[in-house]
Amino acid sequence: MSRPGWFDVLRRLPVAGRVADWGMGGHAVSRATREAGARVAGLDATESVCPYCAVGCAQLVYTRDGELVDIEGHPRSPVSQGALCPKGSASRQLIQQPGRLTKVLHRRPHATEWEELELETAMDMIAERVVEARERGWQTHDERGRRVDRTLGFAHLGGATLDNEENYLIRKAFTAMGAVQIENQARI
Repeated sequence: MSRPGWFDVLRRLPVAGRVADWGMGGHAVSRATREAGARVAGLDATESVCPYCAVGCAQLVYTRDGELVDIEGHPRSPVSQGALCPKGSASRQLIQQPGRLTKVLHRRPHATEWEELELETAMDMIAERVVEARERGWQTHDERGRRVDRTLGFAHLGGATLDNEENYLIRKAFTAMGAVQIENQARI
């Protein structure tokens, strides 16, 4: 099916040509933009994956001398084809947002102030609490007298950013600790 002859004439007009091409191609780029060159010229590009959900949109992370300069969608991604949702587009803030916490903060029971902890100390505190909850909630037999060897003292709810391998390992670890309430809120 061929286009009518008037369409070719219309395409040669500056504004109508842009509308006819739906704003794509050479008509959509100004002379100043063409002369400016690539925005990311001279930057190191690293392929990555957006950390926000299980969709796995590919990203290009641009750095200069080890410093983050920009993050954008990877156009060759079969998942997102270069598009990012608002959260993925703002993922640069994960690193460069001025209010980002970079230290472990802990507020003891009934305290009014936060205190900084070493990461090792915080991890030890978490491990102690998991062991304590496991022991407090341990069941050897259920209400019918059947052997169950489990704990109802803690559970696990995984997030949508976890992949299959991470979920597999989490399931194994929590099952080994006796947990039976293990769930994931993955969207895909």
